[in-house]
Amino acid sequence: MALTFKEVQKLFRISPDARVRLRDHDPAWAGKKEFRDLTRKELKARAVDYLAENRLALAAAQENLYAADCHSVLVVLQAMDAAGKDGTIKHVMHGVNPQGCQVFSFKKPSSEELDHNFLWRYMKALPERGRIGIFNRSYYEDVLVVRVHPELLGAQRLPGAKDNKRFWDERYDDINRFERHLVRNGTLIVKIFLNVSKEAQHERFAERLEDPSKNWKFSFNDLEERRHWDKYQDAFEQMLQKTSTEWAPWWVVPADNKWVTRTLVCAILTQSIEALGDRPPTLSAEQKKRLAEARRELGLPPSTNRR
Repeated sequence: MALTFKEVQKLFRISPDARVRLRDHDPAWAGKKEFRDLTRKELKARAVDYLAENRLALAAAQENLYAADCHSVLVVLQAMDAAGKDGTIKHVMHGVNPQGCQVFSFKKPSSEELDHNFLWRYMKALPERGRIGIFNRSYYEDVLVVRVHPELLGAQRLPGAKDNKRFWDERYDDINRFERHLVRNGTLIVKIFLNVSKEAQHERFAERLEDPSKNWKFSFNDLEERRHWDKYQDAFEQMLQKTSTEWAPWWVVPADNKWVTRTLVCAILTQSIEALGDRPPTLSAEQKKRLAEARRELGLPPSTNRR
């Protein structure tokens, strides 16, 4: 925390073609050296302060994005179950104008969706210019869940599809080309993998079972997927390695400390949007003339704004 954007990039952004090993990324990362001796309560308090600052900056950046109506922003969130995707969305986007933001959660594909290519249902949910769209899970499920459970390929009825290296490489290529098309047409893609440890996931599952107010959050399917932990880690590593590109890089964000996670995600999103350089449109001479006429009609004094 309290990192420059260059430091955040160095620590958490995956370089194109880099070899990725999740064991090299600490899911319990808690900031610079001076933060490591803080208690969990102290760390949360410090992170909350940083998050509040970043949320103000994010709200301003989103306003400029909306006013400029030039770019759109697609945020892709992927993670193991209980990594904190819902909480991250809730806390990071708090304070952002709801008119400029939309969230989509993708579940098991319907029969109609299976009758189209695997990207089809996501294309329909892409954000328009001026808006931030958040995918809580995404088309990457097709190189994660489907890769861990290749029997699901049968439901897609793809001619000649086989669970082999060539098939998955082609699917990564489809994703990379799709994202490049979006970027070329004005979409900023911010892809975030919330890196939670198996121990932290266990703790969160236990909390959901032991706290009656959180029982509704527990899913038996989550427990079933936990049994495939190692396979998912391999699938995530391949996903990060094959699809972190210059135009749409992945960020591996530590997820064991929720408030640290939220602070980092907010900083990454805010500074990525700010880097677009979007600003409200400049008025033409004719528009300024009409504004002056409107001021006179309403009995207001002439504007002193010379910009």
